[in-house]
Order: sequence, then C-alpha cells, then structure tokens
Amino acid sequence: MPVSEFSLIDRYFAVQGLHRADVALGIGDDCAVLRPPADQQLVVTLDTLVADVHFFAATDPENLGHKALAVNLSDLAAMGATPAWATLGLTLPKVDEPWLACFMKGLFGLADRHGVQLVGGDTTYGPNTAITMQAHGFVPAGAALRRDGARPGDLVYVTGALGDAGLALAVAGGQTTVPTEHHRYVQARLERPEPRIAQGLALRGIASAAIDISDGLAQDLGHILERSGVGVRLDVAYLPLSPALIASLNQDAALTTALTGGDDYELCFTVPPERIAQLETVAAAWDCRCTRIGAITAEPGLRPIRADGSAFFLERLGYDHFG
Repeated sequence: MPVSEFSLIDRYFAVQGLHRADVALGIGDDCAVLRPPADQQLVVTLDTLVADVHFFAATDPENLGHKALAVNLSDLAAMGATPAWATLGLTLPKVDEPWLACFMKGLFGLADRHGVQLVGGDTTYGPNTAITMQAHGFVPAGAALRRDGARPGDLVYVTGALGDAGLALAVAGGQTTVPTEHHRYVQARLERPEPRIAQGLALRGIASAAIDISDGLAQDLGHILERSGVGVRLDVAYLPLSPALIASLNQDAALTTALTGGDDYELCFTVPPERIAQLETVAAAWDCRCTRIGAITAEPGLRPIRADGSAFFLERLGYDHFG
C-alpha cells in the first residue's frame, strides 16, 4: 500500500519530543504559529543540500540529517543568535522509510541538543534527493554579529581546526589518503560538523565582524573584507591544523586545504585590540581552539603571508557553487 505524504508527516516529522513554549501551533496545519520574544530580533537562514553536489548520495542518512541542520545552525552561530525553530523541505526520488527514520534521528538528535523545534515543512517527489532547511533564532536588538564591522587594527581569529572536511573530500575523490588512525575523525568532520553556537553567543559584544566558514576560509573571510571595506594580512603559519591534516599532506598542501577546503563550519571573526582580554576570558571555557591568524589592514585584499614574510599563493579561494 503506497505511503501518503500525511502518514510520513505523522510518522517521522511530527514526533519530536521537544515542544517549545513559543510555538503556539506546530506541524499539522497550513502554517506554524510562533511567538517571537518582544525584546529580540528574529534571525532567519536557509540552506539547500543536493545529492552528489553537496553530499554523496550514499552518505549515512543519520549523519546527513545532522548535517542538514548543522549548516543552518552554523549560520545562526555566526550571527550570535540563539536557535529556536526550523522548517524542512525534503525532495525524495522514492519513499525509503528506513532511510527517513535514520535521517530524522540525526536531525532531531542535534535539534534537541540546541533546543530547536521542527515547526513545519514540505515533502515532495523529485529525481534526486534535495534537502532544504530554514532555521530561525533570536538575538537582542542591535546585537547581531555582522560582516561589515571589521576595522584596521582588528585581529582575526578562527575556532577549531581548518581543512579536515576538505581532506575528507580529497580522500573520497582519490586524491590522497589518510592514516588509518585518523580516518574516522576526518570523516566525522565532513559529515557531522558541530555548529559553534556557544562561541557565537559569547562573541556578542566582543567581535566586530563574524562569518561561518562553509566555502573555505580565504573565500569566506573575503566576504568580511568586502563588506567592511578593508584588507587582511593572514599569517598562514598560525592556521590551526589537526594532527590528521598534518599527517596526510605536505605542509603547503595542508595550508592550502585549510585555506580553501570548505565545509569546516568553524567561525572566523575579528576583534578590536581593546577587547582581546575579554575574548581570552570567554575562550578559556570553550570546547574548541581559538586561534589568532592575522590582522585587518586598511589596504584592501587578502594577503596570505608565510613565516618568513613571503607571499603564500593560492590558485583559488574556495568553493564556488556555480564555478
């Protein structure tokens, strides 16, 4: 007997145990009815993942459910927003209930950890799997982190380690290999990124500009430079590299992957010198590294520099969706 869209909704999407008090009406009607806090601004983001474009079709569905939400929560983190609600648009070439059960397990697992309630969406048939998620969060009025606040003299930082997801993609493409002891870690960095929500919240009032790293550090930092009308001296010797990346690639290849690999979902942000002490205090409690990698300059452009002062050349800046 064919499975109807409505039975799928009841069986897989409307069963989340989390029920937020600010959701007056969730899944089951034409629209959700939500109660944004009166003293907060609503922050909204949306991402689409397409099979064999943004993820391999054979990806474990539980990991895919996690990542579909994680990439949206990473955007909220970059704005310093507290996550609240999400909607899901799912296009499938066929109804595969075991796949769907695992997908929603991964999605709800991350959603419950961050207090995010799924409040609506749509399911439809299509030739390829496509996942579109929209996430909503709150930020005090005027406190959102933006891309246009960097000023000359600000220092540039990143969270975590860079390049591991890019390394996993290179392994999948047969371009390199990873020592056995690092394989699981590298694969998890690609398929189960951890959105830096706590870090984004802590950076409100400290960072002058911020962005999440989805398309490669060089490219995403470039968006801050463009919006802020500034440049950067980027000290490549300070880039935070994992033991897995160092063990798998030569030094220049590792640095290039860290700069351009994409899918890191770490935060890149700028901090004025007078707020460095505040940053060091809050970062001491983080569960990830916080690394200074450069400084904002008045001269436009991104200038990666080696330890000896010579230029580090890049053939490309990062992932281009239409390149």
